[in-house]
Amino acid sequence: MTTPISTQLLIAGKLREGRGDVNIVTNPATEEAVAVVNDASELDLREALTAADAAWPAWSREVPSERARTLRQIADVLDDHREELAHILVEEVGKPIVEARGETEATSGFFRYTASLLETLTDEIRYTPNRNENMWVRRRPHGVVGAIIPWNYPSALTSRKIAPAIGAGNAIVLKPDSNTPLSSLAIARIIHDSGLLPDGLINVVSGRGSTIGAGIVESPITQMISMTGSTGAGKAILRAAARHVKPASLELGGNAPLIVMPDADLTLAVNEALKSRHANNGQVCICAERFFVHRRVYNDFVDLYSAAVDRLTVGDPHSEDTDLGPKVTRDELNKTLRLLDAAVQAGARLTTNPGDLVGEQFERGYWMRPAVLADVDDAMSVAVEEIFGPVSPISVFDSWAEVAARANDTSFGLSAYVFTKDLEQAFKASDDLSFGEVYVNRTGPEEINGFHTGFRESGIGGDDGPHGLDQFFRRQTTYVRYGHA
Repeated sequence: MTTPISTQLLIAGKLREGRGDVNIVTNPATEEAVAVVNDASELDLREALTAADAAWPAWSREVPSERARTLRQIADVLDDHREELAHILVEEVGKPIVEARGETEATSGFFRYTASLLETLTDEIRYTPNRNENMWVRRRPHGVVGAIIPWNYPSALTSRKIAPAIGAGNAIVLKPDSNTPLSSLAIARIIHDSGLLPDGLINVVSGRGSTIGAGIVESPITQMISMTGSTGAGKAILRAAARHVKPASLELGGNAPLIVMPDADLTLAVNEALKSRHANNGQVCICAERFFVHRRVYNDFVDLYSAAVDRLTVGDPHSEDTDLGPKVTRDELNKTLRLLDAAVQAGARLTTNPGDLVGEQFERGYWMRPAVLADVDDAMSVAVEEIFGPVSPISVFDSWAEVAARANDTSFGLSAYVFTKDLEQAFKASDDLSFGEVYVNRTGPEEINGFHTGFRESGIGGDDGPHGLDQFFRRQTTYVRYGHA
């Protein structure tokens, strides 16, 4: 790359080093240092929050169409840096370059789509029982939004939080994950250098969740929290926000079932399952985590899918021929390997190549070969826990009533997938599966004009589409009496 990786934070309109801990960001493919980031101190965070609180009132008074125009300009600027942002993703996440380019396309896309929503925004006038009187129900910004994002999609998720937050007239203070702060910091630099926004409207501060993340949530300045991450972290944020009666939109973990009915197009089901399970090396909250295949097609599906998994290329994420790069950290690698080993010990059947990856490039880094497990029991930890890695547990079922109950038997409720040619069965899937998103004959990613939301421990609130934008507003009702009552 010709552009050095940004390591400065964006605080109160200035790019500068933080005054907190030193964070060494490593490349998961090589375990080499990519960059050194000086994280924010508590004083830095207070300055960012204070600046955001000062910036949002004037910005919120801009008409929505003007804010939309600015968001479109930001999208154009981000497009000019798309390749730079893609290579940063390769370096800090280990994401294959082809996938990274797809993510950077979404990075600018969130700004454009939010602009389109602002250009068609409507509020309400309602009547009261009284003559010469009505009421206005209007969208109003919260003020300062606190945002916290995880490591798996640090570029797209930065925009997914910033675009609707400022589009709605708020300011934002965003904290990226400590493992992958570089994408967020690069976006902050690009937007800052564009000069398109007032100082303090966007602040990006890296640091530990226990200090900087907690400070964002607990500050009286933040009036709304938007967080994407693990269910455990989401519960902690919800508890802290509740102490201040502060709204929180949380997109949390998943344990998505993928159901293959006996009439399914097996080629389609295999290809979609392969894509879903192995996107970003399985490190996606909506990845197919549990495979349920009808007994009539079970053996055929297992054979076809296992062969397809064995054909995947694990290797250098800079190569356009690579399907899977490394896991993001050693802890994530060890967790996935633990679940795989426990399932085999409990009786699951490994149907893919069990051999170690061979070659000098695999001597360092967080690598694993993708694996398929057949004859999995629902009680196995690989079926209960969120794997977040390239392991596919497959079990058999005999009826829709049975598989729907088994699919719903989870504390999560984010995404579910069903493959069938029967339209009636598709409607049954929508009716019977208790998940925020149900996909029929396709898998993710979710569409930007949908509503990305989860049930149960997969979250509250959500992202994307008109409903996602509405999370960044609060409603105000104004009663107006005119003339003589």
